[in-house]
Amino acid sequence: MNAAKLVIEKFGGQSQLAEMLGKGQSTVAYWVKAGAVPTKWQPKLLELAAERNIDLSPSDFMKGVGKPSNLMPAENNVPIATHWGELTIGHIQMPCYVLNTGERVFSLKGVVVGLIGTEGGQLPEYLKVKALQPHLPPDLVPAENGEMSALFKFDTGGEGFTKYAVGIRVERFNDLLVAYSNALIDHYKSASDPTKISLTGRQLEIAMTAVTFLQASSAVGLIALVDEATGYQYERASDALQLKLQLFLEKEMRKWESTFPEQLWIEFGRLTNWKGPVHHRPKYWGKLVMELIYGYLDKDVAKWLKENAPKPMKGQNYHQWLSSQYGLKKLTEHTWMIIGMASGCNSMQELRQKVAERFGMHQVQLTLYLPIDQPK
Repeated sequence: MNAAKLVIEKFGGQSQLAEMLGKGQSTVAYWVKAGAVPTKWQPKLLELAAERNIDLSPSDFMKGVGKPSNLMPAENNVPIATHWGELTIGHIQMPCYVLNTGERVFSLKGVVVGLIGTEGGQLPEYLKVKALQPHLPPDLVPAENGEMSALFKFDTGGEGFTKYAVGIRVERFNDLLVAYSNALIDHYKSASDPTKISLTGRQLEIAMTAVTFLQASSAVGLIALVDEATGYQYERASDALQLKLQLFLEKEMRKWESTFPEQLWIEFGRLTNWKGPVHHRPKYWGKLVMELIYGYLDKDVAKWLKENAPKPMKGQNYHQWLSSQYGLKKLTEHTWMIIGMASGCNSMQELRQKVAERFGMHQVQLTLYLPIDQPK
């Protein structure tokens, strides 16, 4: 018998309950697959049930759920989950478990989706990259057949096809993040040495994601330690640390995101006859960005940035002061419009004129009169 399914039916089904909780239906659907409602959601469901006069009691969460005690040996030496939940990282929900052995694990599928960004593909295939190999601990180095000793099978405590899963210990996931972080450092060190192995474009994206996860988790981990030392862990909201993790993660992601596409710098280079590489662009291009991007995006925004925001520098640029939703979206749309207009121009002066005309401005040329030098 599926305890989660029985509880969900009392609320009218998956979609109705998901809407009450403000979550996607996939969250509630996963409870049905696992056969149980996560502990952290049970108080909330009891509260909702009381508000809506729904007959729900704590015992309903355990009907048909035969979770063993921590002392009970797992069948066939396969560890079994005694607790489970979902860790929200950004927009990804990673299933996590505590086993009867005391180990904390992530499901391998959750790791691939969270780190790689796709539900397809196998983690060992991504870890075979030569640039990453020197930084991996031995049990994370894939064998020729793709097997990794860090991965193991465990019993999720669910039913049917969700009963067993492949997992990786939380500590090993952290080691994986560190390996990508170190590989990223080597990548930038090898930029001036073509003989050294560097990360590919796709691996570079994964490495940047790993670094943001690592930094966000480190910050939240310290908060958890302080809460435990002070006893505040018993007073904070059950999802407080996950909310902090999301905030830290969003902040770190903004540092990595490439707001201005490389095509913008390519067009600027062509129109200004720049002979150097676009990633070593001249400082005066910053004035072009202020004029053509921020100046026409919103005059008040450009004025405020000039007066209040710090000077653009590595890791702290104007675009990071814009909202991550409306402002950044408008900035991106405007930037691509400028790129499109620039592709049809032959000089920076022509681009300036076209942009001015596009936004209802016209060119004004002033005639200055200077005194004529008299012969001595």
